[in-house]
Amino acid sequence: MLRPIIEKESISYSVSKVDNEEIDRINILQASYKAMHLSLNKLKHKPQYLLIDGNRFKKYKDYPHRCVIQGDGIYTSIAAASVLAKTYRDEYMQKLHKKYNMYAWQTNKGYGTHEHRDAIEKHGLCKYHRKSFNILSAKLIADDCELHDEVEIQPQSIS
Repeated sequence: MLRPIIEKESISYSVSKVDNEEIDRINILQASYKAMHLSLNKLKHKPQYLLIDGNRFKKYKDYPHRCVIQGDGIYTSIAAASVLAKTYRDEYMQKLHKKYNMYAWQTNKGYGTHEHRDAIEKHGLCKYHRKSFNILSAKLIADDCELHDEVEIQPQSIS
């Protein structure tokens, strides 16, 4: 697995998340920017230049940046960031699945697969679903879907 190697060998890294309620409030694109900005604030070593995977970024502080479409196939630093983001997300989804396996979060990783949509129809939405995603009627709210031992992503820096 690449994640432990990336974490060990990187100068500094941070992974941040924005919860579903915040995503509903500000939208998924703004939430992506916010998570990147939160991660920048947590870095022990401040970067001189940001390479952003994609075609947009919301300028933050005085960091110069460049957006690179399909950058994870061009720059190892972007590829490493993608690996960290995906593995931390997958870990979070696995923990959700352990508590609420009816939603099949271990396989859909937060995407609205057919199986996931069927589970929502049967069990309703829970507090971890984005209501703005309009996967089904927002009136379908499950009463018993709470994750008491929430997963927190701990930022780490390697010097």
